[in-house]
This record gives sequence, structure tokens and C-alpha cells, in this order.
Amino acid sequence: MRIFKFGGASVKDAEAVKNVVRVLQHEGAENTLVVISAMGKMTNAFEVLIEAYYNKQNNLNEALTFIQDFHNNMIQGLFVDENHKVENKVNDLFGKLSGFLISNESRNYNYVYDQIVGYGELLSTTIVSEYLRKVGIENTWLDVREYIKTDTNHRDAKIDWELTEKTIKEKVNTQKLNITQGFIGSNNDVTTTLGREGSDYTAGIFAYCLNADSVTIWKDVEGVLNADPRVFSETELLQEISYTEAIEMAFYGASVIHPKTIQPLEKRDIPLYVRSFDDLDKQGTKVSKGVLLKPLVSCFIVKKNQILISISAKDFSFMVENNISHVFRKLHEYRLKVNLIQNSALSFSVCVDDKFKNFEKFYEELQETYKIKSYKEVTLYTIRHFNDDAISTIRKRGKSLIRQINTETAQLVIQENM
Repeated sequence: MRIFKFGGASVKDAEAVKNVVRVLQHEGAENTLVVISAMGKMTNAFEVLIEAYYNKQNNLNEALTFIQDFHNNMIQGLFVDENHKVENKVNDLFGKLSGFLISNESRNYNYVYDQIVGYGELLSTTIVSEYLRKVGIENTWLDVREYIKTDTNHRDAKIDWELTEKTIKEKVNTQKLNITQGFIGSNNDVTTTLGREGSDYTAGIFAYCLNADSVTIWKDVEGVLNADPRVFSETELLQEISYTEAIEMAFYGASVIHPKTIQPLEKRDIPLYVRSFDDLDKQGTKVSKGVLLKPLVSCFIVKKNQILISISAKDFSFMVENNISHVFRKLHEYRLKVNLIQNSALSFSVCVDDKFKNFEKFYEELQETYKIKSYKEVTLYTIRHFNDDAISTIRKRGKSLIRQINTETAQLVIQENM
């Protein structure tokens, strides 16, 4: 049993979907489960829809029409001059989405988000599954919400591993080609999501539960590079990465591999491959129990749009355990993701992601007790296996607000030059 995962770039238009067929024909389609993300930038489009719906904005119909037109154009590009049943299936999904928009009474943003955004994956897999059938590749479409079971923590749901494994083992026919969605799950009949970019994690979950031979993530890059080519002009392919190193890189924010993906694979020694869907003859990157890193070079991980927060006591007393524990409770309460910590006798600094837009509330509450200074829209650079040249390269990008170094990792918070 193999697990393949295709992200949004893999199915961004009709030609890309046809390329998925090319990949399956080259690699073989039997004994395979394929996890597919929303098409192209559709998750972003659904988030525009969610904002318009939740905040009762005038662009709601425009946002919905944009999504409908995109998928209808996709169908026309794949099913030329055909009255195909895929149209009925897609229309049925849009009908269910419209039904939710009309009937929903909840003002819980995260709940509303999960009920709407998952239609991106449901639509993409429906279209791809039907196109595969059209070109003669039989497959079984699975609604992942019937298989991956979670708690009710919307937008970052935790897996109920026991129930999920039992359900997947009982219901998935591993002899066939299966097509399913990434990113989403369910608690009872309520849709949940696993966190942004959670489709890689979905692949890892199925691999663990089915004890798969391998997981392959198909991307528009040659494999895992030592730096983001959109940020760095010179990059190098990492041919092999150990599970431990991959977890370290994912923890610090490497975008090629989702932070939660590696752990279930490591538990069952399932290798992960990151390969190019354009050049099928290249082997890409292998993540396994092998060598730490091949070649052993500095790896750069970039997190943009961070907030650096410096906190100190108003009476100039030490920032000690009780102060710091209080700050962490509030960071957790406001769901601010901490990516760097540094403290001195009089101050405590953290670099955070404000994914849920709660920073202003956090700031207002804590300024009653502490002195707070913040730097918004800073960039956190993490360098694994750093050297002096690597650090110098980053320092040239702007003003260094914080630098933190341990044995293998250097982190710099940079206020970048405009």
C-alpha cells in the first residue's frame, strides 16, 4: 500500500489534473491511496468567502460566484463537450454549501470556518476522481470525514487515533485506487480541520493506520531544498533527511513538510519521499532512518509576518517563574503560536504567529500588568547546521532584533530593510 499526496499546485488547472493521470500511469495506480488538496489557491478563495459571510460583507455573492466559476471552468477544461455526471455531483456540493450559509446560526468563527473551507477538498477530489474514471482509471472516492475522527477543536483538531485506525482498517480497500481529501476530518457529523497545510498530515495518518510501504508528496520542486527558492537565489537539493532532522526542520517551520506529518511515519518506519510531479525520473528527497542530512549543508527556514513581543515588570523586578508562567497561559489562551523564546533578568521576549488575529486582545490584557513593547511584521530566520557565512547572509537582510544560538541551530529575528 502506498500513499500519494497532491497539493493545490498539483491540481491548479485542467492541465495539472491531466498531469496527475500521467503520474499515476508512470507509477502505477493499484494499492494506492491518493490524498488531494483544494485546487490551486481555492483555500484562499474560501477564506475570502468565510470572511464575507461571517462579517456580513457585500462581496459574499461575488466570492461564492468566483469559486463556482473556477470549478465550472475546470470541469469544462476536463470534460469537453460532455454532459457529465460530475456536474451534478459538484452542483450537489454547492447546494450543501449554500444550505449551510442559509441555515447556520453559530457565531463561533472557527466552527463556521471548518464547515465552509473543507468544500475546497470535497470539490477537488470529486472532479479528479471523475476525470480518472473518464480516462479509464477506476477508483473509489472516499469522504475522509468518515475515516479521520477528531476532537472538537476547530481549525486545529486532534486525532482520535484509536477510532481513526479502527475505521480506516475496516473500511479502506487497499487493493484498489482510493481518492480522498486532505486537511479535513470530523467529530460525529461535524466537519473539523487539522490545521492549514494539513493535507500532508492526512497522508501520514492513512500511512500509519494502513502500515503503508511509503508516502510520496508530489510537488512543483525537485524535492526538499535547503532554502525556499522564493527567498534565496541559491538553493541545494537535500537527497536524504533523517526523521529526527525532518522533525527539527518542521518544528522550526519548514514549509515542504507539515510539522505533524513525520511523527506517525517514524513510529512505523515508513519512508517519506518528496518528488517532482514534472520530472518523474528524479528520485527527489527521502526521509527515513538514514543519514542525518545528505549533503550536510546549512538549511534556512523563514517565517514572515511575525510579532516580536518584549515583556517586563512595571516595577523593574525580575521576570521569574510566576511571571513567565502567567504570560504563557495568556499566550495559550489567545492562541498565539510561540516560535522563539528569550529571557533575561528583567525581560522576557517571544516571537509569535498571530494566525487567529488575537494579538491586540492579548496586548490589551497584559499591558495592565506588564510593560510591553512589540515589533510587528518582522521575519524569523532559523538556520540549521549554521556557520559564520550563513549567519552573515541573514544579518545583511535588515536590523537584527534578537539572535539566539545553540549547538546546531541559530535563530535571528530581523526587521527587514524596506
